[in-house]
Amino acid sequence: MECARLNRYGVLAVTGTDARDFLHAQLTNDIANLPADRAALAGWCTAKGRLLASMLVIPSPDGFLLQLARDLAPTIAKRLAMFVFRSKVKISDESATLTQAGIWEIDWPIPDVDWKDGAVTVRVGERRFLKIGKGLAESCAQSEEAWTLQEIRAGRPLISAATQDQFVPQMVNFEALGAINFQKGCYPGQEIVARAQYRGQVKRRMTRVELPKGVELKAGAEFQGGVIVDSAAGEALAVLPV
Repeated sequence: MECARLNRYGVLAVTGTDARDFLHAQLTNDIANLPADRAALAGWCTAKGRLLASMLVIPSPDGFLLQLARDLAPTIAKRLAMFVFRSKVKISDESATLTQAGIWEIDWPIPDVDWKDGAVTVRVGERRFLKIGKGLAESCAQSEEAWTLQEIRAGRPLISAATQDQFVPQMVNFEALGAINFQKGCYPGQEIVARAQYRGQVKRRMTRVELPKGVELKAGAEFQGGVIVDSAAGEALAVLPV
């Protein structure tokens, strides 16, 4: 088993009796029918269909947890709250109170979302899990970069402050990752996202690349006519012209 403490992710808690309907109306994926034992990738877009954040939506006993880039968590929490209106929804930034760990190279016979003693374990890939809770006891010897490399090799993008408002979801392969539901109702940017899908208007796509030796490029950097989405240990996800 390999384990790394994760600091680049934040967590928002969305609670209240209207939490499910609220998130369903805001995010690219079908949250209305998300089972309690499943997590889902989703995006939150501008009215122009550009991603403000990528999120892992995790059902919780009193609502949902949203894992997203930590540098976006405070502003996304405030911006989401602007759309609550009269809904019975509370949004709080729990990034500082919840500890996160990435665990891989292990087989756990548990549901995809497993809550126990106030902590949740989430399956995010084959033999790969997240654990989120207060004061996690796991002993982690690996660096966070090692987990980031696992995410890059799995093709899972993390939208951060450096890449916010740059990509429609298909540019980072969200439809291939099951992070867009094209049958659900409206959400911010839905018409543009649907048009990009059905009219073939996506001219840039995310791919995994190897960086030149000795070159370190962070998210948001230009690369071969495109943009780096994420990078670690000489590998990167980059949105490049098709």
